[in-house]
Amino acid sequence: MNFILTLIINALLALLLVTIAFWLPQTYTYAEKSSPYECGFDPMGSARLPFSMKFFLIAITFLLFDLEIALLLPLPWASQTNKLMSMLFMSLFLLTLLIISLAYEWLQKGLEWSE
Repeated sequence: MNFILTLIINALLALLLVTIAFWLPQTYTYAEKSSPYECGFDPMGSARLPFSMKFFLIAITFLLFDLEIALLLPLPWASQTNKLMSMLFMSLFLLTLLIISLAYEWLQKGLEWSE
């Protein structure tokens, strides 16, 4: 009986959240929200405008740091291994590499948007 009650409550809660998520964004529409996003450019302007390469450099930097953090995600489960010292060494190596990379990007002003 508890299992069926839990399933019913979860289904009703999911249905309520889906209904709210479908209904809520339609109440506040304005010009910027209904226009397509084109990386900060005016979508009705010329397509031949020069763009800042800084946008792509920051995006690649984000992807690299995100990949390194994704490599650190299994650490809590890996701590139950028999080779604890090698796991600790590798995790500290990855963390050190991440910190050094962040410091280098910061010192080279690679994270600043303005030119």
